[in-house]
Amino acid sequence: MAAKDIYHKACARALEKDGWTITHDPLTVPYGGTEVLIDIGAERLLAAERDGKRIAVEVKSFIKPSVIQDLRDAIGQFILYTDALTDFPKEADRTLYLGIREVTYNEVFRDEKGQ
Repeated sequence: MAAKDIYHKACARALEKDGWTITHDPLTVPYGGTEVLIDIGAERLLAAERDGKRIAVEVKSFIKPSVIQDLRDAIGQFILYTDALTDFPKEADRTLYLGIREVTYNEVFRDEKGQ
């Protein structure tokens, strides 16, 4: 089992408070001859539409000495995991999100280069 990011539990709690049900922790998806472990799989029943929405969340702590290294790793995982989800029909309807702290969003992803 891979190590969980330090904000994993906080992200899972935030999803649950927002009405999501954690279905996988981690979500295992076949990829080529191996598999990838996406941190969290969750779903929410949308009562008005009577249709479920499913997501996958990769949690990243952004605590390395180099924010560029963290960003590179996050982008790489995001691309790889998107590809894995798309290729696996059972999970292809999931939308992938990157779970980060608000301070990371403000310092890294609001910047033009972070976009």
